[in-house]
Amino acid sequence: MAAFRIFWNSPVGPKTTHFWGPIANFSFVAAGLADTQKPPDMISGNMTGVMCIYSVLFMRFAWVVQPRNYLLMACHVSNETVQLYQLSRWSSAHGYLPKKEEPEKK
Repeated sequence: MAAFRIFWNSPVGPKTTHFWGPIANFSFVAAGLADTQKPPDMISGNMTGVMCIYSVLFMRFAWVVQPRNYLLMACHVSNETVQLYQLSRWSSAHGYLPKKEEPEKK
């Protein structure tokens, strides 16, 4: 019970925006994961690029803000990973990345 009370009253606990902000931002990660099931031609290259830049900027913010917000950092690392995957799918679909050649079948 003491550990819960310490977490509850901490500067990054559930009484603060340092907790609820990252929880809400995990919806970006969930949306990106859901979009992996859609065809690559439905991906917006512009929006995906913006989301990549957004996540990089807020990873730095999460590191610099005091107290350090590790939950926000984890959220944006996850989002950056998902968005880079989506950007690679979009780039491949639009011919910006070379296609993998299939080995000849005998």
